[in-house]
Amino acid sequence: VAMTVLCRYHSKIMLNGVILKNSEFNLCIIFLQEYLRHFYGYQSCDKKTKVQEMQRYFGLLPSGELTEETLAVMKKPRCGLSDVEQVGETVRWKKKSISYRLETIKLISVVNMLWSNVTPLKFRNRIMTVADIDIFFYSGDHNDSSPFDGRGGVLAHAFRPGLHIGGDVHFDSDEDWSFNSTGINLFAVAIHEFGHALGLSHSTDPGAIMYPAYNFDPNYEPQLSFDDVENIQKLYGELLLDTFDA
Repeated sequence: VAMTVLCRYHSKIMLNGVILKNSEFNLCIIFLQEYLRHFYGYQSCDKKTKVQEMQRYFGLLPSGELTEETLAVMKKPRCGLSDVEQVGETVRWKKKSISYRLETIKLISVVNMLWSNVTPLKFRNRIMTVADIDIFFYSGDHNDSSPFDGRGGVLAHAFRPGLHIGGDVHFDSDEDWSFNSTGINLFAVAIHEFGHALGLSHSTDPGAIMYPAYNFDPNYEPQLSFDDVENIQKLYGELLLDTFDA
């Protein structure tokens, strides 16, 4: 397996065979630690173990070293939620009719259709009243302890079902959002974040909507994978058609 070691955690500090300067190495380690802290719960345990965990999650060789391939994955635009936090099947809405409220543009009808086509869930837009899921576009620090980082990096995040901020979806307004492939596809990201708002965690399947890294393919419309459907139906059950719809 071809592999370029960017940096180790001790004496050998190299990039494509060139020894890194101390300042470059420090930036490398700071980026690594922040990524592992945010997405893999790194605190004071062995960095190598957490790097291996991240590499296994994304299907990379679990060397425990910050390779060029590993860094490329870490730098991909992605969702802001953790990859390892599993909340179980009890964190979900305890009802089948879920309301949402948009602050700006209307984009959710297609998103809702994908999730409601495979579950008994029904979604209702509530413009002027309290809703289960509020959808906002924010820049930088927006008082939820998860500030956005500007263009690239974290694209959006959502909160698990619950009271107050629970179920809400936040998009980074600094991103180059679009409805096609000229920027970050808003539909693809919204489908993913609504999955979190309904109670889903991230998936290791690169073809799943709930895969943490942005992987929109302009040649295909975003669709739920088998993994997505299986997991959402564990929470809410299958869609049962009325006899006259059969």
